[in-house]
Amino acid sequence: MKKGKPNPKANRNILLFTYGIVGLFLFMCVYFGYFIQVQSEEVINNPYNSARLNRFEERIIRGKILADDGTVLAETLVDEDGSETRTYHYGDLYAHVLGYSSVGKTGVESLANYYLLSSHTNPMAKVLKQLADEKSVGDNVVTTLNTDLQAVASEALGDRKGAVIALEPETGKILAMVSKPAFDPNQINEQWESLINGDNAEALLLNRATQGLYPPGSTFKIVTALQYMREHSGTYNEYQFDCDGIYEFENFKIQCYHQNAHGTEDFKTAFANSCNGSFSSLGQEMDLDGLKSLSEQFLFNQEQPLSLPYNKSEYTMEEGAPEWEIAQTVIGQGNTLMTPMHNLMLVSSIANGGMLMKPYVIERVENTDGELVKKFMPEQYGELMNANEAKALKELLELVVTEGTGSALRTDAYTAAGKTGSAEFEKEKETHAWFVGYAPAEQPQIAVCVLVEEGGSGGQAAAPIARKLFDEYLIP
Repeated sequence: MKKGKPNPKANRNILLFTYGIVGLFLFMCVYFGYFIQVQSEEVINNPYNSARLNRFEERIIRGKILADDGTVLAETLVDEDGSETRTYHYGDLYAHVLGYSSVGKTGVESLANYYLLSSHTNPMAKVLKQLADEKSVGDNVVTTLNTDLQAVASEALGDRKGAVIALEPETGKILAMVSKPAFDPNQINEQWESLINGDNAEALLLNRATQGLYPPGSTFKIVTALQYMREHSGTYNEYQFDCDGIYEFENFKIQCYHQNAHGTEDFKTAFANSCNGSFSSLGQEMDLDGLKSLSEQFLFNQEQPLSLPYNKSEYTMEEGAPEWEIAQTVIGQGNTLMTPMHNLMLVSSIANGGMLMKPYVIERVENTDGELVKKFMPEQYGELMNANEAKALKELLELVVTEGTGSALRTDAYTAAGKTGSAEFEKEKETHAWFVGYAPAEQPQIAVCVLVEEGGSGGQAAAPIARKLFDEYLIP
């Protein structure tokens, strides 16, 4: 019987098939390892997995949420009969940033749900508790929140509606986040129906810091100024404008705040004085496509690098817009809307040389013995502007404090930089008051955004609040 000749083509196909199977197996192994190490926690903590996570509560006592200094902000207390009560020791002070965990989950309670319902205590102790039909204690989540700064922010805002936020520009750590009016998370179950009632005009559950949309007013002049400097890179310092308090064109008038006449101004003093007439005038010759492109580069109409729930900021003006719309939009009015957190991210990127760091509120996860389980590190989002542009904007923001509307920030203790704003939103109502800035100006350690609803002048209502946060954080 004759032996058949070897078939090289068949052998090659068999080898290719074998290599393919081996390659697929190795790929699956690598992906499985990646999933376990990187994606598994995100998938498990996804809201769509809430039913599965809720089963964790059958065997785990929810862990504590701590401030950056270890102060207990929230914990689950267990009575003698075994009933559990989630307790928020500071009431409404941290309501929006910590959230709640009983009627759904929000804030840190939602972000850290997986960690709070995981237990990395001694494995033998866990086994013994299971055998005794007892629950293990979940891990503790240490936040970036500073208790002193949070208290100062809340006290300074007082009974007024609005938001106060502070973060580290170099890292993105959220140091304080206050939104008012607030609610008491200890009473969330009892008050739930009234809180979600459509007739509740107070919107107590709304986190105004990340979800409140407001006209940015003169704080938007940061965007307008950069666009003008880009279009006139070698000549913007030659700009001149005579302000008599009212800028008239066609059948429209643009007033400076309280019709203050600023006299003859150059580009820098116009920014420092927050001159509406000057900026409305230069807006008439501006490349509107360029302004829209820059606005979207600055995260208007875009997804933002936030883990907390937020609303997108809105910019709508297009090329060919009528002159009145241009005049309004370039000074932060018109249809433009912005959240306080977005405003803070923008100015923090300037403070950080153009690089925006992703804001984050969870510092690390520890087991009940204080041993590290997971550490969260600062993460870059991207460069919103180049270093030279950031430097030029820094100079403008410093002039606001030293020579302009931010005089409430002048002190011998440190230098500060920022921008005030007074945003019109409805006729016959007082303007919203804005301040966004950072300190020390030469080496920023803290950036702050303040929004006071119907507060009036940003320099008079919002800047003094920022001053109190800077004092608390920078003065020993």
